[in-house]
Amino acid sequence: MTTNAYAAQNATTPLAPFNLQRREVGPKDVQIEILYCGVCHSDLHTVRSEWQGTTYPCVPGHEIIGRVVAVGADVKKFKAGDPAGVGCMVDSCRTCVNCEADLEQFCNDTTFTYNSADKKSGGITYGGYADSIVVDEAFVLKIPPNLDLAATAPLLCAGITTYSPMHHHNVSKGQKVGIVGLGGLGHMGVKLAKALGAHVVVFTTSANKVEDALRLGADEVVNSKNADEMNKHLNSFHFILDTVSAQHDITAYLLLLGRDGNLTQVGVPPEPLSLNVGSLVFGRRSLSGSLIGGIKETQEMLDFCGEHNITADIELIPIQNINEAYDRLVKSDVKYRFVIDMASLKPAS
Repeated sequence: MTTNAYAAQNATTPLAPFNLQRREVGPKDVQIEILYCGVCHSDLHTVRSEWQGTTYPCVPGHEIIGRVVAVGADVKKFKAGDPAGVGCMVDSCRTCVNCEADLEQFCNDTTFTYNSADKKSGGITYGGYADSIVVDEAFVLKIPPNLDLAATAPLLCAGITTYSPMHHHNVSKGQKVGIVGLGGLGHMGVKLAKALGAHVVVFTTSANKVEDALRLGADEVVNSKNADEMNKHLNSFHFILDTVSAQHDITAYLLLLGRDGNLTQVGVPPEPLSLNVGSLVFGRRSLSGSLIGGIKETQEMLDFCGEHNITADIELIPIQNINEAYDRLVKSDVKYRFVIDMASLKPAS
């Protein structure tokens, strides 16, 4: 099936109209008309080959919201007309220890939504900057009916990336939780931690983000450059989620954890971070990382967001503005996630 899309032809050219071929709908497949697609910073990294290993042409996009237009004969969970979502994965081996534990994101044979070897077609996967996609039912997600579809798109990456570590580390009512950074990930972390009942403290270096942090649900906001403000919180946090993907002093945040507290890193700085191991040893603190979440957990996150009416703060853009959006993303000039309105996608010439 010919599908209209936007693609990068190499690391330096802008995204532009492109035609790609989607496979026909198989017995277990769901065909989705894409209505909205979130713009993740990893889209930019991949398109510009900043992480290496990009195969061109590259069609990014893994925060996909749409409507089912066709289903295979063996599909049981979806029917035409249903809202549906696709996140960062479209397949896995399904038999390894990670897949059996519903942690497909750690499978050694995961098929990611774009720029990944496609076992079904023999080519490369193309993502959601397109008007249609065909995905195996097992990797399609149900969308709560009360949520705004455009603002739900970022939940499929930013939402699960922040929900999963909080779920894993049992963040709960009455705990003190820190969120480092208030961007696409951080603003979702604030909303989710607050809904889980935590006392939420946002750490930022931007004075102009204080008001927004409080609006999003933070109980306190700390200027992380102010030593006195930081010292007031020493040894007091149950959990800290670090969303910063630039160089920063991670030891300063580890020292804020109480005994047996955990800091989970979800931002990925390009260079190694320096760490004082003593900050872990004294207090039996732990430092860990987390990568999105499995399909089961992603559905749990969506259902949780439906119950609490949680969506992302977005700026809706036409696909024709995607290159400008990438330039603004580099400058952190978005509150807090770009989402592409795919109604703007015209047939490629």
